[in-house]
Amino acid sequence: MKELFKKYAGKGRFDFSPDESLKDKCNAPTDKSGVYLIYKLADGEEKLIYIGSSGQKNKDGSLKTRKSGLGGMKDRLVNGYHPKFGKVKRKIAWPNNMKKQGISKIVVYWWVTFDNQHSDFPTDMEKKLTNDYFLKFGCLPEWHK
Repeated sequence: MKELFKKYAGKGRFDFSPDESLKDKCNAPTDKSGVYLIYKLADGEEKLIYIGSSGQKNKDGSLKTRKSGLGGMKDRLVNGYHPKFGKVKRKIAWPNNMKKQGISKIVVYWWVTFDNQHSDFPTDMEKKLTNDYFLKFGCLPEWHK
């Protein structure tokens, strides 16, 4: 799935373990929007467990990027609520659920999909990726609601 994002120059990744600070580990931009994929490490391989996005389409067709908190994609990843884990910020929900599920490390890949070079709305891309995953596997990744 990561091959679909080769055209984007704005990209990154970080590893996260439940005993670390998500705010400190997250290197996503605070002023940009895009898509992120979360993988758990299992038996030396990455398994996709979540497809997400940050940034919404305004009624006038422009992009709305998070401004509060840390801002941008970083704020969504650190302070956003994860749909499967309730109204608990990800910086708390992820470590708690990783411990419960015996996940020692996740890898988060992110891409800026809307900038001066590209105008791919993150929410549209998230829907497409989620649909493609469902069509291929008959289910959603395990951290989806």
